[in-house]
Amino acid sequence: MISTIFTVLGLVFILAGVFVFFTSVLGIFRLHYVLNRLHAAAVGDTLGIFCILIGTILMRGWSVISFKTLLILVFMWLVSPVASHLLAEMEYLTHPDIGKKCEVERR
Repeated sequence: MISTIFTVLGLVFILAGVFVFFTSVLGIFRLHYVLNRLHAAAVGDTLGIFCILIGTILMRGWSVISFKTLLILVFMWLVSPVASHLLAEMEYLTHPDIGKKCEVERR
């Protein structure tokens, strides 16, 4: 009974993650400016990874593999936003007329 609940809950998380990735891809294709696309990709990537990896942990049960999956989740949650921020910073520094296309906060 409990294993069935964990399996169903895991499938729900995996399907939610696939939905988030799908909407992220739609956001990448539908948005016009590179920083908007980058934001859609970064948010979708972070939430989609969370949902899919939590779903696999729930379906697999607690084991050494689940612990390794949890470490991958923590690593991806640390690396993905930092990489997106660095890409946005590079776009800001290399694009001279960025203020005309979007609102940029001055530091």
